[in-house]
This record gives sequence, C-alpha cells and structure tokens, in this order.
Amino acid sequence: MNEIIPRRRKSNSEAGQTEASPEVWNLRLYVAGQTEKSVTAFANLKKIAEEYLAGRYRIEVIDVTRNPELARNDQIIALPTLVRKLPPPMRKIIGDLSKTERVLIGLDLQPSNK
Repeated sequence: MNEIIPRRRKSNSEAGQTEASPEVWNLRLYVAGQTEKSVTAFANLKKIAEEYLAGRYRIEVIDVTRNPELARNDQIIALPTLVRKLPPPMRKIIGDLSKTERVLIGLDLQPSNK
C-alpha cells in the first residue's frame, strides 16, 4: 500500500483548461499495513474524492511500516492519517474518514448542494 494510486489526469493543455482552472488536490493517506481500518479509510477517501473532487485529485498511500521516514517528515502521530499537501495550507485528519461531513470540514471543502 505504499505506492501512488494510479490516477492519470490530463494536463491543463490536454484538457483544454485555462490557468484559472481548479488546482489538483494532493492527498496523502498514512496507514500501517492493510488492516481493516486502513482499507476502510482508503475506501472512504476514494468515495469522498470522487464525489467532491472528481478529476482534481491525486491520492498517495504511505505504509509507515515500509516508509517510517515519510511519517516522521509529516509528523504523523496516529494512523490512519490523511494529509492534504495541496492546496495549501496543509491539513491533517486522523481516523477512518467515515464521517464525511467532518472530513469535508477538515479538508476545507464545502459540500455541494445536490
């Protein structure tokens, strides 16, 4: 689980987008192996990202049992932890991300009125 989840996005020039287009969100999920909680956190993150950031996100999953130095760099103290690297400012959310409203608030995303 320590690899970047493949998610090819078209560049601004490929997609015909302008400089004013929304930026790509860089999300990093820290986990400890493929535990039930880790798998649940990833599934919840994927669902939220598809619904609220469709086409504008990149998820990187870091297994701290394989890459502990990355966890130290981002000062991770609990697992699973989601880190929003981009757009700034950096934000962290701890847990399995099952409470969508709290995750949206933590990421500073506004729920869309559907």
